[in-house]
Amino acid sequence: MAKLKNIIKQLSATDYQSIHDSLMQSNAEKSAHLLKFIRERQMSDAKVMEELDVNTNAYYTLRSRLNQKIEEYLLAQMESPRTDLLKKVANINDVVFTKKRAIASATLKKLEKELLDYDLANELTVVYKTLKKLHINTPDNFTYSQQYNRHVAYMLAMDKAEDIVAEYFKKFGQFYMSGSEVDKFGLEVLYKEISNVRNLYKSHRLYVYFSMVNIFHRLFVDTRENENIDEEPIEDIIENVEKIFEDFNRDSIYFNLNIVFEFLKLEYYNYYKVFRKAERYFDEVNFNTALLLSNYNLYTFPPQFLLSKIDRAVRLEVEGQLYEENKALFADYESDLNDVPKQIIYVMYRAMSCFYAEKYDEAARFLNNLLNELSLKKYPQAQIEIKLFLSLQYCILNDYDLFNQCVNSIQRSIRISEKESMDHVQIFIKIMKTALGDNKKTKPGKIKSLVDKLRFVEINHFSAIRHIKMDEKFIGRLV
Repeated sequence: MAKLKNIIKQLSATDYQSIHDSLMQSNAEKSAHLLKFIRERQMSDAKVMEELDVNTNAYYTLRSRLNQKIEEYLLAQMESPRTDLLKKVANINDVVFTKKRAIASATLKKLEKELLDYDLANELTVVYKTLKKLHINTPDNFTYSQQYNRHVAYMLAMDKAEDIVAEYFKKFGQFYMSGSEVDKFGLEVLYKEISNVRNLYKSHRLYVYFSMVNIFHRLFVDTRENENIDEEPIEDIIENVEKIFEDFNRDSIYFNLNIVFEFLKLEYYNYYKVFRKAERYFDEVNFNTALLLSNYNLYTFPPQFLLSKIDRAVRLEVEGQLYEENKALFADYESDLNDVPKQIIYVMYRAMSCFYAEKYDEAARFLNNLLNELSLKKYPQAQIEIKLFLSLQYCILNDYDLFNQCVNSIQRSIRISEKESMDHVQIFIKIMKTALGDNKKTKPGKIKSLVDKLRFVEINHFSAIRHIKMDEKFIGRLV
């Protein structure tokens, strides 16, 4: 909310009035009133809700929609240099055919400088191709031919970098579901590959693409931060990217990628448990959760935010509020069943929110639908984790038949997988079986002993068990 308030207060009088009038004309009076309250009054959220006569969910939705409207307006007002430059590139032939050679050459040289500033490789190849033809009878023809060849290679490198970024985060999803060393090795290869591509050229765009992978890789794959003394510090990377975004603040790609780095900053401070600084970025990322999940899987791994959000809620003891918040947060979200890791984590997050709200039947429905909708043959470990969390719902509901059916299925899957041990799964099954046992007096003590044992088991892949608050209240639910 803090960032939204800052944006609204920094709007020019003209922009503010235009947004306000647009909201009123589109019958979004409450959004217009919210805009006015934030702009002109110093009011608490509770007071604003009272003035608008809305509950918490409706207020959250209003904030989200107002934020989206303001961003759309500001984006529309941006004089995109990319659009302007593309128009100029499209008119190159007209310049060549209608202007004198000296004027055409000077025009193209000016366009070359603008394109170099914005690091637009594709368009530069058109400029150099034209310049080398204009200078076919001069020594400059060789120079422009070399520049053309270099930028064709650079253009291909840029395309390759974008492909590697997308492939890296797709591979990370597979790795996170399995914890497989083979998948981890694949991530290491992709990381080295994009590092090599980035080192070929001095390019701020390649630096930004590499930075997205670099920061994420060091937080979630290769966490030996103190050992990598040759690596650029993450805080320096963040600062450099912020400077690039500031210098090219009219670049539409950078404008849209800003949310990715807000997310990475949040995860960086979470990793080092500097939660006070992490809170600076939480509202902004949380505001854009559905957008991040829908549109940014080519540039990062958005489901990680949902898990960080669960952990934050548990830490702040507000986990019971997630269920109601999700109604507004995901009102317009459309799931992508083709992105299996993302869908697994999204549904598990919704089920965990139900669990913390003590809506165990609804949590079970989420999990059963997930098992029925997706083919999980490629993700046997994830299937076990889903069924393990499902069995917890049946355990709390005292549904012995469905619990036994679920646990038996898990045991079969473990035998088929031929893994030597899944210690956390076996211990958690013991916890649930103890909870369903007959000896009521000894249950709490036995469960606590098993919970303490579980805390020492390392889980190197996605598991809902890592995000369950196993305190006395949890033990109380079980017994």
